Amino acid sequence: MKIAADFKQRELVHSESLPWLKSPMQGVERRLLERVGDEVARATSIVKYAPKSSFSPHVHTGGEEFIVLEGVFQDEHGDFPAGSYVRNPPQSNHQPGSDEGCIIFVKLWQFQPNDRTHINIQMDNAVSQADVNMPGISVEPLFKDDYEEVSVLHLAPNTAYQQNVVHGAELFVLQGSVVENNDLLRKHSWLRLPVASTINAQAGSEGAKIWIKTGHLSDVNNQIERLQTA
Repeated sequence: MKIAADFKQRELVHSESLPWLKSPMQGVERRLLERVGDEVARATSIVKYAPKSSFSPHVHTGGEEFIVLEGVFQDEHGDFPAGSYVRNPPQSNHQPGSDEGCIIFVKLWQFQPNDRTHINIQMDNAVSQADVNMPGISVEPLFKDDYEEVSVLHLAPNTAYQQNVVHGAELFVLQGSVVENNDLLRKHSWLRLPVASTINAQAGSEGAKIWIKTGHLSDVNNQIERLQTA
């Protein structure tokens, strides 16, 4: 299966306009934003767990990164309420589910193979730092290594934001809205920009809260090769 699999192209998906598709597990449905592979895939998705649903135990050979958008996600390591940002590195394992139901934004098979860093941050409680070079913008760091950087951007109403993204970028709107190169991104819109791009965005009248990842798309072919040989 290939969805938005040409990584040289700009991709914009309004996730809330997509249908929910059944997964192999009863009570678990997905909206597919990008995908290379079948059930084991390099994938970015929105996943919905019905109350009392779960997935079978499994190992994340290529790692898992997710944000809890609604409800409480759970596994044997604890409860992860809405606003949680979690990185489960390659070779980690769990049995995920949700007693009350939840919705998560999740990325699979997009880690460096030697990454072993677990991250669990409650984004609503994290401290953001004002960007001295861009008035009206504050940054909430989530993760950074030699390969990628992940943050949450807080944009004041009508604030412009521009960034050169030499190694590509992904944006996911958590709250509010932005216009990027004449396209409106509303809540839960996902945007992927290829290598050697520039973000040209402006927040709407209510401002915006945006998850952003940069630096990772220059390695996408290696990620897919590792997946196919796993």
